[in-house]
Amino acid sequence: MRKQFYLLILVFCTHINLQAQSKHGKSSNFSSYKGLVMAGYQGWFRTPDDGAKKGWGHYGVGQKFDYENNTIDFWPDVTEYKKTYKTSFKYPNGEYAAVFSSLDKSTTELHFSWMKQYGVDGVFMQRFFGVARNHIETNKPQDIILKNALQAAKENNRAIAVMYDLSGLKATDEDCSAIIEDWKMLVNQLKITNQGENQPYLYHNNKPLIAIWGVGFPDRPYDTRKIGINRLIDFLKNDPEYGGCSIMLGVPTYFRELDKDCLPDPYLHEIIKSVDILMPWMVQRFTPLVHNIGSHLRDHIIADIAWTKTNNLDYVPVVTPGFSWRNLSMSTKKTDRYTAYGAIPRLGGKFYWEQMSNAILAGSEMIYVAMFDEIDEGTAIMKVSDNPPNSDKAFFVNNDGVPSDHYLWLTGLGAKMLRKEIPLQILMPQKVNGN
Repeated sequence: MRKQFYLLILVFCTHINLQAQSKHGKSSNFSSYKGLVMAGYQGWFRTPDDGAKKGWGHYGVGQKFDYENNTIDFWPDVTEYKKTYKTSFKYPNGEYAAVFSSLDKSTTELHFSWMKQYGVDGVFMQRFFGVARNHIETNKPQDIILKNALQAAKENNRAIAVMYDLSGLKATDEDCSAIIEDWKMLVNQLKITNQGENQPYLYHNNKPLIAIWGVGFPDRPYDTRKIGINRLIDFLKNDPEYGGCSIMLGVPTYFRELDKDCLPDPYLHEIIKSVDILMPWMVQRFTPLVHNIGSHLRDHIIADIAWTKTNNLDYVPVVTPGFSWRNLSMSTKKTDRYTAYGAIPRLGGKFYWEQMSNAILAGSEMIYVAMFDEIDEGTAIMKVSDNPPNSDKAFFVNNDGVPSDHYLWLTGLGAKMLRKEIPLQILMPQKVNGN
Protein backbone atom coordinates (compact mmCIF):
# COMPACT_ATOMS: atom_id res chain seq x y z
CA MET A 1 0.00 0.00 0.00
CA ARG A 2 2.83 2.37 0.94
CA LYS A 3 4.60 1.51 -2.33
CA GLN A 4 1.48 2.43 -4.31
CA PHE A 5 1.21 5.68 -2.37
CA TYR A 6 4.78 6.69 -3.20
CA LEU A 7 4.22 5.71 -6.82
CA LEU A 8 1.20 8.02 -7.00
CA ILE A 9 3.24 10.84 -5.48
CA LEU A 10 5.99 10.25 -8.03
CA VAL A 11 3.52 10.32 -10.93
CA PHE A 12 1.92 13.49 -9.58
CA CYS A 13 5.25 15.27 -9.12
CA THR A 14 6.37 14.20 -12.59
CA HIS A 15 3.17 15.64 -14.04
CA ILE A 16 3.69 18.94 -12.22
CA ASN A 17 7.31 19.04 -13.42
CA LEU A 18 6.26 18.47 -17.03
CA GLN A 19 3.72 21.25 -16.81
CA ALA A 20 6.23 23.62 -15.25
CA GLN A 21 8.75 23.09 -18.04
CA SER A 22 6.37 23.59 -20.96
CA LYS A 23 7.31 26.49 -23.22
CA HIS A 24 3.81 26.91 -24.61
CA GLY A 25 1.30 29.46 -23.45
CA LYS A 26 -1.39 28.04 -21.19
CA SER A 27 -4.23 29.23 -23.41
CA SER A 28 -5.17 30.66 -26.79
CA ASN A 29 -7.99 32.71 -28.24
CA PHE A 30 -8.64 29.55 -30.27
CA SER A 31 -8.80 26.51 -27.99
CA SER A 32 -10.23 24.14 -30.61
CA TYR A 33 -10.29 23.66 -34.38
CA LYS A 34 -13.95 22.66 -34.11
CA GLY A 35 -16.25 25.29 -35.57
CA LEU A 36 -13.53 26.88 -37.71
CA VAL A 37 -12.84 27.08 -41.44
CA MET A 38 -9.07 27.28 -41.87
CA ALA A 39 -7.12 27.64 -45.12
CA GLY A 40 -3.64 26.58 -46.14
CA TYR A 41 -1.23 29.48 -46.72
CA GLN A 42 1.81 28.89 -48.96
CA GLY A 43 3.48 32.29 -48.69
CA TRP A 44 5.97 31.26 -51.36
CA PHE A 45 5.73 34.00 -54.02
CA ARG A 46 8.95 35.97 -54.53
CA THR A 47 10.09 38.81 -56.78
CA PRO A 48 13.63 39.95 -57.71
CA ASP A 49 13.37 43.19 -55.71
CA ASP A 50 11.73 41.97 -52.49
CA GLY A 51 14.99 41.30 -50.62
CA ALA A 52 14.86 37.50 -50.72
CA LYS A 53 17.46 37.33 -53.52
CA LYS A 54 15.55 34.42 -55.04
CA GLY A 55 14.44 36.05 -58.29
CA TRP A 56 10.92 35.21 -59.33
CA GLY A 57 9.79 32.45 -57.00
CA HIS A 58 6.70 30.36 -57.82
CA TYR A 59 5.74 32.81 -60.56
CA GLY A 60 8.08 31.15 -63.03
CA VAL A 61 10.94 28.67 -63.38
CA GLY A 62 14.67 29.32 -63.05
CA GLN A 63 13.93 32.51 -61.07
CA LYS A 64 12.43 33.97 -64.26
CA PHE A 65 8.89 35.14 -64.97
CA ASP A 66 8.14 35.91 -68.59
CA TYR A 67 6.27 34.49 -71.56
CA GLU A 68 8.56 31.45 -71.71
CA ASN A 69 8.82 30.98 -67.95
CA ASN A 70 5.41 31.23 -66.36
CA THR A 71 3.96 28.88 -63.75
CA ILE A 72 0.76 30.60 -62.55
CA ASP A 73 -2.70 29.99 -64.04
CA PHE A 74 -4.51 32.77 -62.16
CA TRP A 75 -3.46 36.40 -61.91
CA PRO A 76 -3.77 38.09 -58.51
CA ASP A 77 -5.97 41.15 -58.15
CA VAL A 78 -3.39 43.60 -56.78
CA THR A 79 -5.52 46.74 -56.61
CA GLU A 80 -5.37 46.82 -52.78
CA TYR A 81 -1.68 45.95 -52.26
CA LYS A 82 0.57 48.71 -50.90
CA LYS A 83 3.57 47.30 -52.74
CA THR A 84 3.55 45.60 -56.13
CA TYR A 85 6.14 44.53 -58.71
CA LYS A 86 5.95 45.18 -62.44
CA THR A 87 6.24 42.18 -64.76
CA SER A 88 6.92 41.82 -68.48
CA PHE A 89 3.29 40.84 -69.11
CA LYS A 90 1.10 43.49 -70.69
CA TYR A 91 -2.60 44.23 -70.83
CA PRO A 92 -4.17 44.95 -74.25
CA ASN A 93 -3.78 48.70 -73.60
CA GLY A 94 -0.01 48.30 -73.25
CA GLU A 95 0.07 48.67 -69.45
CA TYR A 96 2.44 46.34 -67.61
CA ALA A 97 0.76 43.95 -65.18
CA ALA A 98 1.99 43.72 -61.57
CA VAL A 99 2.10 41.04 -58.87
CA PHE A 100 2.86 40.88 -55.13
CA SER A 101 5.60 39.33 -52.99
CA SER A 102 4.73 37.15 -50.01
CA LEU A 103 7.83 38.49 -48.24
CA ASP A 104 6.43 42.01 -47.89
CA LYS A 105 4.88 42.63 -44.51
CA SER A 106 2.17 44.71 -46.14
CA THR A 107 1.14 41.68 -48.22
CA THR A 108 0.66 39.53 -45.11
CA GLU A 109 -1.20 42.34 -43.35
CA LEU A 110 -3.57 42.71 -46.29
CA HIS A 111 -4.26 38.97 -46.50
CA PHE A 112 -5.09 38.72 -42.81
CA SER A 113 -7.26 41.81 -42.99
CA TRP A 114 -9.22 40.06 -45.75
CA MET A 115 -9.61 37.03 -43.51
CA LYS A 116 -11.11 39.23 -40.80
CA GLN A 117 -13.28 41.19 -43.23
CA TYR A 118 -14.82 38.12 -44.86
CA GLY A 119 -14.84 35.74 -41.90
CA VAL A 120 -12.09 33.27 -42.82
CA ASP A 121 -11.11 31.95 -39.39
CA GLY A 122 -7.39 31.59 -40.04
CA VAL A 123 -4.62 29.70 -41.83
CA PHE A 124 -2.13 26.88 -41.53
CA MET A 125 1.27 28.27 -42.53
CA GLN A 126 2.90 25.74 -44.85
CA ARG A 127 6.45 24.81 -43.82
CA PHE A 128 8.18 22.47 -46.24
CA PHE A 129 10.84 19.99 -45.25
CA GLY A 130 13.57 21.96 -46.98
CA VAL A 131 12.88 24.85 -44.62
CA ALA A 132 13.02 22.56 -41.59
CA ARG A 133 16.24 21.04 -42.88
CA ASN A 134 17.82 24.52 -42.76
CA HIS A 135 16.58 25.30 -39.25
CA ILE A 136 20.02 26.60 -38.19
CA GLU A 137 19.86 29.40 -40.77
CA THR A 138 18.38 32.50 -39.16
CA ASN A 139 16.05 35.09 -40.64
CA LYS A 140 15.05 32.94 -43.59
CA PRO A 141 12.30 34.39 -45.81
CA GLN A 142 9.92 31.73 -44.49
CA ASP A 143 10.69 32.79 -40.91
CA ILE A 144 10.12 36.45 -41.77
CA ILE A 145 6.77 35.62 -43.35
CA LEU A 146 5.80 33.53 -40.33
CA LYS A 147 6.72 36.38 -37.96
CA ASN A 148 4.65 38.78 -40.03
CA ALA A 149 1.77 36.31 -40.05
CA LEU A 150 1.88 35.87 -36.25
CA GLN A 151 1.62 39.60 -35.79
CA ALA A 152 -1.12 40.00 -38.40
CA ALA A 153 -3.06 37.08 -36.91
CA LYS A 154 -2.96 38.68 -33.48
CA GLU A 155 -3.98 42.12 -34.78
CA ASN A 156 -6.90 40.64 -36.73
CA ASN A 157 -7.87 37.95 -34.21
CA ARG A 158 -7.34 35.15 -36.72
CA ALA A 159 -6.16 31.65 -35.84
CA ILE A 160 -2.75 30.51 -37.07
CA ALA A 161 -0.92 27.17 -36.94
CA VAL A 162 2.06 25.45 -38.56
CA MET A 163 1.72 22.67 -41.12
CA TYR A 164 4.87 20.68 -41.83
CA ASP A 165 4.83 19.33 -45.39
CA LEU A 166 7.15 16.35 -45.81
CA SER A 167 7.64 17.16 -49.51
CA GLY A 168 11.38 17.42 -50.07
CA LEU A 169 12.29 14.68 -47.61
CA LYS A 170 14.93 12.51 -49.27
CA ALA A 171 14.54 8.80 -49.86
CA THR A 172 17.71 7.90 -47.99
CA ASP A 173 19.83 9.22 -45.13
CA GLU A 174 17.11 11.56 -43.86
CA ASP A 175 14.28 11.37 -41.36
CA CYS A 176 11.91 13.68 -39.48
CA SER A 177 14.54 14.81 -36.96
CA ALA A 178 14.92 18.15 -38.73
CA ILE A 179 11.28 18.96 -37.98
CA ILE A 180 11.91 18.39 -34.27
CA GLU A 181 14.79 20.88 -34.35
CA ASP A 182 12.82 23.36 -36.43
CA TRP A 183 9.88 23.21 -34.02
CA LYS A 184 12.25 23.89 -31.13
CA MET A 185 13.55 26.93 -33.01
CA LEU A 186 10.04 28.25 -33.65
CA VAL A 187 9.12 27.82 -30.00
CA ASN A 188 12.36 29.32 -28.65
CA GLN A 189 13.00 32.14 -31.09
CA LEU A 190 9.61 33.07 -32.57
CA LYS A 191 7.68 32.20 -29.39
CA ILE A 192 5.15 30.80 -31.80
CA THR A 193 2.98 29.21 -29.10
CA ASN A 194 3.61 31.81 -26.43
CA GLN A 195 2.43 35.13 -27.80
CA GLY A 196 1.11 36.43 -24.51
CA GLU A 197 -2.38 37.83 -24.08
CA ASN A 198 -4.80 37.10 -26.92
CA GLN A 199 -2.51 34.46 -28.37
CA PRO A 200 -3.55 33.60 -31.96
CA TYR A 201 -1.89 30.17 -32.24
CA LEU A 202 -4.54 27.52 -32.84
CA TYR A 203 -5.01 24.98 -30.06
CA HIS A 204 -7.06 21.79 -30.22
CA ASN A 205 -8.27 20.10 -27.07
CA ASN A 206 -6.55 23.07 -25.39
CA LYS A 207 -3.13 22.03 -26.79
CA PRO A 208 -1.08 23.69 -29.58
CA LEU A 209 -2.03 22.08 -32.89
CA ILE A 210 0.66 21.03 -35.37
CA ALA A 211 -0.15 19.54 -38.76
CA ILE A 212 2.04 17.01 -40.57
CA TRP A 213 1.23 16.42 -44.24
CA GLY A 214 2.43 13.71 -46.60
CA VAL A 215 2.16 10.29 -44.96
CA GLY A 216 0.94 7.27 -46.96
CA PHE A 217 1.24 8.67 -50.49
CA PRO A 218 2.79 6.31 -53.09
CA ASP A 219 4.41 9.14 -55.08
CA ARG A 220 6.69 10.13 -52.19
CA PRO A 221 10.35 9.06 -52.47
CA TYR A 222 10.64 8.20 -48.77
CA ASP A 223 9.57 5.07 -46.91
CA THR A 224 7.03 5.96 -44.22
CA ARG A 225 8.35 3.17 -42.01
CA LYS A 226 11.91 4.56 -42.10
CA ILE A 227 11.51 8.32 -41.60
CA GLY A 228 10.83 8.28 -37.87
CA ILE A 229 7.31 9.66 -38.11
CA ASN A 230 6.44 7.76 -34.93
CA ARG A 231 9.32 9.42 -33.06
CA LEU A 232 8.25 12.84 -34.33
CA ILE A 233 4.69 12.30 -33.13
CA ASP A 234 5.92 11.02 -29.77
CA PHE A 235 8.13 14.11 -29.37
CA LEU A 236 5.36 16.55 -30.25
CA LYS A 237 2.99 14.85 -27.84
CA ASN A 238 5.23 14.00 -24.90
CA ASP A 239 8.36 16.14 -24.76
CA PRO A 240 8.23 18.08 -21.45
CA GLU A 241 9.31 21.39 -22.98
CA TYR A 242 8.19 21.39 -26.61
CA GLY A 243 5.52 18.70 -26.59
CA GLY A 244 2.06 18.59 -25.10
CA CYS A 245 0.68 19.26 -28.59
CA SER A 246 -2.26 18.00 -30.62
CA ILE A 247 -1.43 16.65 -34.07
CA MET A 248 -3.30 16.72 -37.38
CA LEU A 249 -2.12 14.26 -40.03
CA GLY A 250 -2.52 14.76 -43.80
CA VAL A 251 -3.07 11.42 -45.53
CA PRO A 252 -4.43 10.14 -48.87
CA THR A 253 -8.14 10.27 -49.67
CA TYR A 254 -8.52 6.50 -49.64
CA PHE A 255 -6.71 5.88 -46.37
CA ARG A 256 -9.49 3.61 -45.08
CA GLU A 257 -9.10 0.98 -47.79
CA LEU A 258 -5.33 1.54 -48.23
CA ASP A 259 -5.75 1.63 -52.01
CA LYS A 260 -6.07 3.95 -55.03
CA ASP A 261 -4.06 7.03 -53.97
CA CYS A 262 -2.77 5.32 -50.81
CA LEU A 263 0.07 2.93 -50.05
CA PRO A 264 -1.24 -0.56 -49.16
CA ASP A 265 0.64 -0.56 -45.86
CA PRO A 266 -1.31 -1.10 -42.60
CA TYR A 267 1.43 0.81 -40.77
CA LEU A 268 -0.38 3.95 -41.92
CA HIS A 269 -3.34 3.03 -39.72
CA GLU A 270 -1.00 2.64 -36.76
CA ILE A 271 0.35 6.15 -37.30
CA ILE A 272 -3.14 7.58 -37.85
CA LYS A 273 -4.40 6.16 -34.56
CA SER A 274 -1.61 7.96 -32.68
CA VAL A 275 -2.72 11.48 -33.69
CA ASP A 276 -5.70 13.71 -32.87
CA ILE A 277 -7.14 14.90 -36.19
CA LEU A 278 -7.16 13.19 -39.56
CA MET A 279 -7.15 15.24 -42.77
CA PRO A 280 -7.50 13.20 -46.00
CA TRP A 281 -6.21 15.13 -49.04
CA MET A 282 -9.04 15.56 -51.55
CA VAL A 283 -7.62 18.03 -54.08
CA GLN A 284 -7.83 16.50 -57.60
CA ARG A 285 -9.86 13.58 -56.22
CA PHE A 286 -13.31 15.04 -56.88
CA THR A 287 -14.53 16.99 -59.91
CA PRO A 288 -17.81 18.64 -60.91
CA LEU A 289 -17.49 16.88 -64.26
CA VAL A 290 -18.77 13.73 -62.53
CA HIS A 291 -22.55 13.38 -62.14
CA ASN A 292 -23.94 14.15 -58.67
CA ILE A 293 -20.53 14.84 -57.16
CA GLY A 294 -22.07 16.39 -54.04
CA SER A 295 -23.74 13.16 -52.97
CA HIS A 296 -20.62 11.16 -53.78
CA LEU A 297 -18.47 13.46 -51.66
CA ARG A 298 -21.01 13.53 -48.84
CA ASP A 299 -21.18 9.72 -48.66
CA HIS A 300 -17.39 9.50 -48.69
CA ILE A 301 -17.07 11.96 -45.79
CA ILE A 302 -19.81 10.20 -43.79
CA ALA A 303 -17.84 6.94 -44.05
CA ASP A 304 -14.61 8.73 -43.11
CA ILE A 305 -16.21 10.30 -40.04
CA ALA A 306 -17.59 6.92 -38.93
CA TRP A 307 -14.10 5.39 -39.23
CA THR A 308 -12.43 8.20 -37.28
CA LYS A 309 -15.04 8.15 -34.52
CA THR A 310 -14.51 4.41 -34.10
CA ASN A 311 -10.81 5.15 -33.64
CA ASN A 312 -11.32 8.15 -31.30
CA LEU A 313 -10.12 10.71 -33.82
CA ASP A 314 -11.42 14.05 -35.01
CA TYR A 315 -11.84 14.59 -38.74
CA VAL A 316 -11.44 17.52 -41.12
CA PRO A 317 -12.33 17.35 -44.83
CA VAL A 318 -10.50 19.33 -47.51
CA VAL A 319 -12.45 21.56 -49.89
CA THR A 320 -11.02 23.51 -52.83
CA PRO A 321 -12.29 25.98 -55.46
CA GLY A 322 -11.02 23.93 -58.41
CA PHE A 323 -7.72 23.05 -60.02
CA SER A 324 -5.61 24.40 -62.88
CA TRP A 325 -1.86 24.11 -63.46
CA ARG A 326 -1.50 24.26 -67.23
CA ASN A 327 1.25 26.90 -67.23
CA LEU A 328 3.15 25.13 -64.46
CA SER A 329 2.94 21.85 -66.36
CA MET A 330 4.15 23.41 -69.60
CA SER A 331 7.07 25.24 -67.95
CA THR A 332 8.24 22.23 -65.96
CA LYS A 333 7.44 19.74 -68.74
CA LYS A 334 5.02 17.81 -66.54
CA THR A 335 2.05 16.22 -68.24
CA ASP A 336 -0.95 14.45 -66.77
CA ARG A 337 -4.71 14.44 -67.15
CA TYR A 338 -4.95 17.75 -65.31
CA THR A 339 -2.83 19.84 -67.68
CA ALA A 340 -5.76 21.63 -69.34
CA TYR A 341 -6.64 25.15 -68.25
CA GLY A 342 -9.34 24.87 -65.63
CA ALA A 343 -9.04 21.07 -65.61
CA ILE A 344 -11.26 20.98 -62.52
CA PRO A 345 -13.44 24.00 -63.30
CA ARG A 346 -14.54 26.43 -60.61
CA LEU A 347 -17.96 27.06 -62.18
CA GLY A 348 -18.13 30.49 -60.61
CA GLY A 349 -17.94 29.03 -57.09
CA LYS A 350 -20.59 26.33 -57.49
CA PHE A 351 -18.09 23.48 -57.17
CA TYR A 352 -16.54 25.06 -54.05
CA TRP A 353 -19.90 25.63 -52.40
CA GLU A 354 -21.10 22.13 -53.24
CA GLN A 355 -18.11 20.70 -51.39
CA MET A 356 -18.48 23.08 -48.45
CA SER A 357 -22.20 22.49 -47.95
CA ASN A 358 -22.03 18.72 -48.40
CA ALA A 359 -19.08 18.42 -46.02
CA ILE A 360 -21.15 20.18 -43.37
CA LEU A 361 -24.24 18.14 -44.22
CA ALA A 362 -22.16 14.98 -43.73
CA GLY A 363 -21.42 16.04 -40.15
CA SER A 364 -18.02 17.74 -40.43
CA GLU A 365 -17.18 19.92 -37.43
CA MET A 366 -14.27 21.75 -39.05
CA ILE A 367 -13.11 22.52 -42.59
CA TYR A 368 -9.72 22.87 -44.30
CA VAL A 369 -9.61 24.98 -47.46
CA ALA A 370 -6.88 24.33 -50.02
CA MET A 371 -5.59 26.99 -50.45
CA PHE A 372 -5.60 30.69 -49.57
CA ASP A 373 -2.97 31.92 -52.03
CA GLU A 374 -2.02 29.13 -54.45
CA ILE A 375 -2.52 30.75 -57.85
CA ASP A 376 0.00 28.39 -59.49
CA GLU A 377 -2.33 25.41 -59.07
CA GLY A 378 -5.54 27.37 -59.36
CA THR A 379 -6.74 26.65 -55.83
CA ALA A 380 -6.53 30.14 -54.36
CA ILE A 381 -9.51 31.71 -52.55
CA MET A 382 -7.80 35.10 -52.29
CA LYS A 383 -8.71 37.88 -54.69
CA VAL A 384 -7.83 37.03 -58.29
CA SER A 385 -8.39 39.00 -61.46
CA ASP A 386 -11.23 38.41 -63.89
CA ASN A 387 -9.25 40.37 -66.49
CA PRO A 388 -5.73 38.92 -66.49
CA PRO A 389 -3.05 40.09 -68.96
CA ASN A 390 -3.94 37.60 -71.68
CA SER A 391 -2.36 37.86 -75.11
CA ASP A 392 -1.31 35.68 -78.00
CA LYS A 393 1.82 34.88 -75.96
CA ALA A 394 0.26 33.97 -72.62
CA PHE A 395 -3.02 32.79 -71.17
CA PHE A 396 -4.40 32.97 -67.63
CA VAL A 397 -7.72 31.65 -66.36
CA ASN A 398 -10.27 34.34 -65.49
CA ASN A 399 -12.62 34.38 -62.50
CA ASP A 400 -15.76 33.25 -64.37
CA GLY A 401 -17.15 36.75 -64.27
CA VAL A 402 -17.60 36.77 -60.47
CA PRO A 403 -16.07 39.48 -58.23
CA SER A 404 -12.47 39.00 -57.16
CA ASP A 405 -13.54 38.51 -53.53
CA HIS A 406 -16.15 35.87 -54.37
CA TYR A 407 -14.34 32.91 -52.77
CA LEU A 408 -13.44 34.85 -49.63
CA TRP A 409 -17.11 35.76 -49.30
CA LEU A 410 -18.23 32.16 -49.81
CA THR A 411 -15.67 30.94 -47.26
CA GLY A 412 -16.99 33.32 -44.63
CA LEU A 413 -20.54 32.15 -45.25
CA GLY A 414 -19.34 28.55 -45.03
CA ALA A 415 -17.83 29.26 -41.60
CA LYS A 416 -21.13 30.71 -40.39
CA MET A 417 -22.98 27.72 -41.79
CA LEU A 418 -20.56 25.34 -40.06
CA ARG A 419 -21.26 27.02 -36.70
CA LYS A 420 -25.01 27.04 -37.41
CA GLU A 421 -25.10 30.82 -37.34
CA ILE A 422 -26.99 30.64 -40.64
CA PRO A 423 -29.04 27.74 -42.05
CA LEU A 424 -27.42 25.05 -44.16
CA GLN A 425 -27.81 25.92 -47.83
CA ILE A 426 -26.89 23.41 -50.53
CA LEU A 427 -27.29 25.82 -53.46
CA MET A 428 -24.65 28.53 -53.74
CA PRO A 429 -25.92 31.86 -52.36
CA GLN A 430 -25.93 34.96 -54.49
CA LYS A 431 -24.88 38.43 -53.41
CA VAL A 432 -27.73 40.89 -53.09
CA ASN A 433 -26.81 44.58 -53.40
CA GLY A 434 -23.16 43.73 -52.86
CA ASN A 435 -23.80 41.74 -49.64
